Amino acid sequence: MIMKHELITDAVLVKNYIQGDESALSVLIHRHKQKIYSFIYSKVFDKDITEDIFQDTFIKVIKTLKLGKYNEEGKFLPWVMRIAHNLVIDHFRKSNRMPKFDNSGEFSIFSVLGDSALNAEKQLIKEQVECDLRRLIEELPDDQKDVLVMRMYKDMSFKEISDSTGVSINTALGRMRYALINLRKVIEKNNIVLTN
Repeated sequence: MIMKHELITDAVLVKNYIQGDESALSVLIHRHKQKIYSFIYSKVFDKDITEDIFQDTFIKVIKTLKLGKYNEEGKFLPWVMRIAHNLVIDHFRKSNRMPKFDNSGEFSIFSVLGDSALNAEKQLIKEQVECDLRRLIEELPDDQKDVLVMRMYKDMSFKEISDSTGVSINTALGRMRYALINLRKVIEKNNIVLTN
């Protein structure tokens, strides 16, 4: 029986569960419990909290599967890890061990990227923010994205950006402004919390 379970891929188990086979989920949980549990524990160092977050992770997994919103074909474990990861961040946020990130200043989103003396907890969150931010930047129109990347990641002046792109400094400034406005809109629309 156990042998058979090992041969069934996560994707098939997910499909079976969505189609009403409740036992498929317990196979998935059993298969990945150690990895997910260890991951959570390595962030919170507390068995009770780890248990809670582990349970919450699978409550979220079940809800998402039942709503038919799961579409990470064949990437079940990374998807569950991301849910666990976000719940760990929520836990730290709720326990006020992390200041809420103020997203009002012009370049404030990026100030979180500069701090190198971060502890493990903040490092985790910093990586998450960088990852979310990079994904959001990818969605910007190319002209805005180019200026923003040159300014924030390559540390180029607007004069250098102007020379590099062949547009006036004012146009480069304008594109930067629109890039930040658009980023902020996407962040608010998707309710993304960028934390420091």
